Amino acid sequence: MSNSFLEFLRPHKTVPKTPWSAGSRWDLNPARIGVLFFGLFIFGLGDSLLIQSTIGNAPWSVLAQGVSGKLDITMGWSTFAISSLVLLLWIPLKEKPGFGTLSNIVIIATAIQIGVSIFPEQSNYALGVIYCLIGIGMVGLGSALYITCALGPGPRDGLMTALHNSTGVRIGRVRLAIEGSVLVAGWLLGGTVGLGTLLFALLIGQSIAIALGVVSRVTSR
Repeated sequence: MSNSFLEFLRPHKTVPKTPWSAGSRWDLNPARIGVLFFGLFIFGLGDSLLIQSTIGNAPWSVLAQGVSGKLDITMGWSTFAISSLVLLLWIPLKEKPGFGTLSNIVIIATAIQIGVSIFPEQSNYALGVIYCLIGIGMVGLGSALYITCALGPGPRDGLMTALHNSTGVRIGRVRLAIEGSVLVAGWLLGGTVGLGTLLFALLIGQSIAIALGVVSRVTSR
């Protein structure tokens, strides 16, 4: 690989300011909403690839899959219900949602349901790994796009930051406790845990950081 290409993919350590970054969580215009919706949709499709890989889901999708199986509902409705319940936990923590928060609940659930309907479930393990890696990349890109809109965190991210602010516990430990609890609960309910789950845990942070770097460099030109 050339040095210029590697530089283009260099991870970004912070959330960059972009032409579509909002001044507040309800600062809306058509271009910003378009970027937000596109990012959330890409995120949901990426998550659906992880599900259809059959080699292990992201922690929250493990829970959604477990709930889906127990209640005999679709993955989309399961994801929507879980996100809505998580948002209710914001109330006692005095966290306030934004337009992006509410959009997150609806669009990601919709995109996941579309994805699991159009992407074939993999029985070939090697193809499952490819699905998984592509999915992680898409979740990273989708995250970078919707985060830079600055229209409010998703329900899960907002719960993490609210618990961190109210308890004083380090944010990494709060995230680990939430993700670990969700993963165990989903596994007990029958959600799929495997190599894909491990790959997601190891790679998603870097995927988001690389995507933020690409967004920063593209928009600064």
